[in-house]
Amino acid sequence: MAKRTKPSGGTPATLALEQAGVPHTIHAYEHDPAAASYGEEAARAMGVPEERVFKTLLAEIDGTLHVAVVPVSAQLDLKALAAAVRGKRGQMADPAVAERVTGYVVGGISPLGQKRRLATVVDESALGHETVFASAGRRGLEMELAPADLVRLTGAVTASVARRR
Repeated sequence: MAKRTKPSGGTPATLALEQAGVPHTIHAYEHDPAAASYGEEAARAMGVPEERVFKTLLAEIDGTLHVAVVPVSAQLDLKALAAAVRGKRGQMADPAVAERVTGYVVGGISPLGQKRRLATVVDESALGHETVFASAGRRGLEMELAPADLVRLTGAVTASVARRR
């Protein structure tokens, strides 16, 4: 995997990767506004298994926002996320709140470069891949990096928080 220089129109996520000196590759594809699932669209467009493409979700656990990073082939298990952060009850964050807090639009929320750093949990399945893909900060732009780098840069813990469909 090559280390890339800042692409034109860099995002806070791509800038965070560059500043950290983390080896990564940026993948751009033509986003279809009619796509039902941004993550599944990304996997298809890049020709990679959905298990390697991760979506970034925001959830409220006991009133506090948390970030969960799970494969697009799975759903977030709110009970497991709550347990991972030693909480009791969880619910998905309102999309408008997620956009305001992260500085990204839904479908392009990156786990990196958010306006406010939130406690993050990366599903442990990420560690089973040499590299994983996550949004690079806008729809149609993905970053590929080693899962250990994703965990380190987000300050995440890993736990089983994905429920397979």
